[in-house]
Amino acid sequence: MKYVFLALAVWGAIHPMAWFVAWFNANGYDLMAMVEAWHANAATSGLVWDLTIAAVALTLWVIWEASQAQDWLRLVAIPATFCIGVSCGLPLYLFLRMRRG
Repeated sequence: MKYVFLALAVWGAIHPMAWFVAWFNANGYDLMAMVEAWHANAATSGLVWDLTIAAVALTLWVIWEASQAQDWLRLVAIPATFCIGVSCGLPLYLFLRMRRG
């Protein structure tokens, strides 16, 4: 199962990033313009907030469990979550959590 999580983490990094790169190529490399596009309507704003809350919850969980297990490598899921996305950070964390098993 841990390799399923690893595959999902890779997919969660590549697939969304392909859409982001396509958007940047079409609209220029302006991060604030992308943030504005994320809030183009109520549906997209809701999705942004849904993912933001999930990312914060995942971050708290990662910090708490990493400190309990003293397994600091698990903390790499935090930058993966905020630099790539929850679709990468969550399965990456689950992979890292299972890797010793």
